[in-house]
Amino acid sequence: MLLSLWAENCMIYNSRVAFSMYANMHYRRFTNNVIFQNNIHTLKTAVIIGPNNSGKTNFVRLISMLKMLMLNNRAEIEANIFTNTPIAEVGISFLYDGKEYILEVKYNTRKKEYVYERFSEVLHDKHRNKKIHHLLIRDNTAKVYYSEDKDLHVIMQAAAKNNILIHLVDTDNFPHLKKIKDIITAFASKIDIVDMNNIPIAKTIDMLKSSEKMHREITNFLLNADLSLEDFRYLNDNEIKVVLRSNDNNSLEPQEKVLSTSSILPEMLHLVSVYKGIQVPSILFDSTGTKKMAALASYILDALHNGRILIIDELDNSLHFRLTRAIINMFNNELNNNSQLIATVHDISLLDCKTLFRKEQIWFSYKDLNDTYLYSLADFTAMDNGIRDTSDLVEKYRKGVLGALPEPDLFNSLFATKKNLIYA
Repeated sequence: MLLSLWAENCMIYNSRVAFSMYANMHYRRFTNNVIFQNNIHTLKTAVIIGPNNSGKTNFVRLISMLKMLMLNNRAEIEANIFTNTPIAEVGISFLYDGKEYILEVKYNTRKKEYVYERFSEVLHDKHRNKKIHHLLIRDNTAKVYYSEDKDLHVIMQAAAKNNILIHLVDTDNFPHLKKIKDIITAFASKIDIVDMNNIPIAKTIDMLKSSEKMHREITNFLLNADLSLEDFRYLNDNEIKVVLRSNDNNSLEPQEKVLSTSSILPEMLHLVSVYKGIQVPSILFDSTGTKKMAALASYILDALHNGRILIIDELDNSLHFRLTRAIINMFNNELNNNSQLIATVHDISLLDCKTLFRKEQIWFSYKDLNDTYLYSLADFTAMDNGIRDTSDLVEKYRKGVLGALPEPDLFNSLFATKKNLIYA
């Protein structure tokens, strides 16, 4: 499970930003929203709200970048686009096999070199006191090197700097380094990242084809989502009878392209929805929201079944607000004890600490001319800000008390347009 992550002088972030999935157990509401494991209390869900172009998608990209680094899919860390300072710092803490670990790296974006990396285990005693136990340090600036594999020290100094150590060295020769690599890659492999603007449908199709049990689970999920469906099926080649009718004026085509379909379009023609007993091709007849739910269903079910971390950019895109809340409630439910959902959203009705969230589960993203900010609702207190569990958070947000509120002034554009027409 993801516990926290941070970045400084990286991508759009100048100053250090930090995001946390730790639960504050001084706060007693909605304990179902918390996973309890080895004295570590982890939130099941979190949402990030903010204006357009305020950094929400960049936050998702930050997680994606860390995942790719951990899996050796891309070695470079993105430079800060607003400063000339070359050293970018990123870090992540996570829970794996009941233990807490920290990976922190510093990258010289000008020289394309890793100047620092550290992997540590966080030890917890019965009183919840923490102690950091370093398992690996490679500090190429201060010339400090540490590993529990004694024979690794010399290699650490001589190895290339274009990647982190676990992807530069044959770990089979170093048991402690191999264990570190196994932990890092196993955790990163548990992360799924979905962009609601363009969701791959292939995962849902594969699950529908894999077994009758998974077929039923996908179908039941969609039927329970109250999408006016009677059935949703993947037809075999001998069952499919899709007739695309056209007339002289137009052809029957999808109204929009909301899914990653180009390489699997023939497969998508096997997906049919049933309305009033009539089978119709989903790609042509279903709404944008229904198509997105069909694509999203496999990711949600896989996360809940297999303890995965699901990151969704713009979860509420094309979905009714009650459907968005229902998805969040699935992860918050007491039946879920090993999976997480982190999503960016625009729907301010999700600012709800009365029935849906704990305060530390709601986050805000905001950008001004100086920097990009990421902060939690938990930073606002009843004493200093008048923010309580029972507060009308939507109204507080609208009044600007919580920040992260855009101030569009489109009237000036209308006025300028009219003025230009008059004097043209």
